Order: sequence, then structure tokens, then C-alpha cells
Amino acid sequence: MGTLGRAFYAVGFWIRETGQAIDRLGSRLQGNYFFQEQLSRHRTLMNVFDKAPYVHKDAFIAPSASITGDVQIGQSSSIWYGCVLRGDVNSITIGSSTNIQDNSLVHVAKSNLSGKVLPTIIGDNVTVGHSAVLQGCTVEDEAFIGMGATLLDGVYVEKHAMVAAGALVRQNTRIPCGEVWGGNPARFLRKLTEDEMTFFSQSALNYSNLAQAHAAENAKKLDETEFVKVLGKKFARPDEDASLLDAVRDTTPGINHPVLDNAPKAS
Repeated sequence: MGTLGRAFYAVGFWIRETGQAIDRLGSRLQGNYFFQEQLSRHRTLMNVFDKAPYVHKDAFIAPSASITGDVQIGQSSSIWYGCVLRGDVNSITIGSSTNIQDNSLVHVAKSNLSGKVLPTIIGDNVTVGHSAVLQGCTVEDEAFIGMGATLLDGVYVEKHAMVAAGALVRQNTRIPCGEVWGGNPARFLRKLTEDEMTFFSQSALNYSNLAQAHAAENAKKLDETEFVKVLGKKFARPDEDASLLDAVRDTTPGINHPVLDNAPKAS
């Protein structure tokens, strides 16, 4: 950051500090009648030291995900709700059209007992199921990691290989192409069929398409979503739960709902 940049940063900092001080003073003057807005401090993308995440413009990052440090995410990949990707002591690289599903954890290792530097590398068209844990491992293109699976330091999953749901893959295990491994500790179960290996790339494509719909919904402005909620309350049936008023639903016959009538219906 040059001299001019530092000057602008300093001016912006003092303006923000002054505004916050005035807000706190006004709250005190209002006494028991003041309203203080509490903002979430969650940051989807966060630097660590000099390491900053890089996310392709066509990738989808859910608002509740956390991408920290030296993390690179490729085109059309999707990081779903509640995921944590923490590249603080090493790097995480994710290819194109890969999906990391809800509540999964991707971490790295600075070193292990053998002294190896262990980043996490995930290739293209990879599906990582819900609540999986990947630590300092490598997953090649079009592999499939089942829900709740754990991959420890040094694990290498070859292309078109599958780790079954709930499996625990021990350190430095290599899973060959076309095989299914599962259990605790994980071991070879069987060979994959051609249809199953073809499904892996189709699964990645399905998630890429689904991510576009979620990205469009998350991109809506607050006033737009609030408008739909207001209309939902206006045309709601008396027995409807107030917490579900912003959901898309079929309206009562005979009521013309200008927004919800035009919304796509679930198949």
C-alpha cells in the first residue's frame, strides 16, 4: 500500500471511528428507549497474516461458509453452508466444478511425523459429501468422498475412486482408481462399475447447476426479500406458521398473489 493508499485508509478509519462514537453517544442519550443494532461479525472470506483467499468469480460461496487464508477455489465450484476451509499454516487448492457440501471441514498440516509439508489439493469435478473432514490430503479429479468421511494426513485418493460414507482413512493411505474404500479404518471393499464412475462427474454437474440457483437467491437485495415476506403475510391463511411466511407455497384458490403466483413451483 503506497503513501496515498495509507492516507485514504487513515481518513476512512477515523470517519468510521467518529461515526461509531456518535452512535454510542446517541444511544446513551436515549436512555432506556435506545435501540442498538447487533451486526454479525462473521466474515465469509478472511485473510490470515499475508495469506488471502482467491475465489473465482463464477464460484458459489454460501454466506455461512468460512474461507480463511491461502485458499484457491476454481471456476463453477461450490462451497456450501457451514463449511470451513482453513488455509492458515499451508495451502488449500480446489479445482473447477467441485462441490464441498454442508458442514464439511477442509484443513491443512504444516508437517507430520515424517516431516512432510501437507497442503490439501482437491481436483476438478470432485464431490465431497456433507460433514466430511479432509486434512492435508490429495483428491484427484472426479473422485467421490461420502458423507461424514474423514481423510487424514497424507491420504491420496486417485481419479474415479470413492471413499464410502463414514469411513476413516488413515494417514498416508492411497486409494487406487476405480475402487471403493470404507470402514474404520478404511479398507478395500469392491471395484466401482462404469455407471458409478460416470455418475461422479454427473453429480458434480448437478451441484454446479444447483449452486447457480442458490447464488441467485443469495444475491437478492434485502428490500426485495422483505417485500415478498410482506406479501406472504398479507395473503397467508390464518392457520399458517408465521416463521414460514417467506416460503414459496401454493396460495388459496381465488386469491391473486402477484409474486408467489409467478414463482417456480417445486417439482
